[in-house]
Amino acid sequence: MAWASFLMVNCPGPKENILRNKSFRFAVRVVGVHQHLTTAKREYVLAKQLLRCGTSVGAMIREAEHAESKADFIHKLAIAQKEINEALYWLELLEATDYLTPPQAQSLRADATELLKLLISSLKTAKTVSRH
Repeated sequence: MAWASFLMVNCPGPKENILRNKSFRFAVRVVGVHQHLTTAKREYVLAKQLLRCGTSVGAMIREAEHAESKADFIHKLAIAQKEINEALYWLELLEATDYLTPPQAQSLRADATELLKLLISSLKTAKTVSRH
């Protein structure tokens, strides 16, 4: 079984990969936030933390597409789950310290939360499938 095909199970389009697409769009948004924080707010440390974890989610999902085994596939998705959870932390902190407005932070958190839920669901399914 190609692990990438597992990611496409229950997706509406014939070749649409929801996790891949949403994680990429989230990464693009995070890059934009990083640019905003470093140019307009002159905030570099928190911005870089968000950039690292926010862009690594999609990278780990891409790596999972070519996993060497079921265990490797699950491991890579688990790392993506940890990274999106970390991104949620940095978004909360950026809002609490007034680097992001509540609407900006809420919009990004909504996308991150959706990704987290998709990853949790995918991991549960992958673990169930791997037991059989």
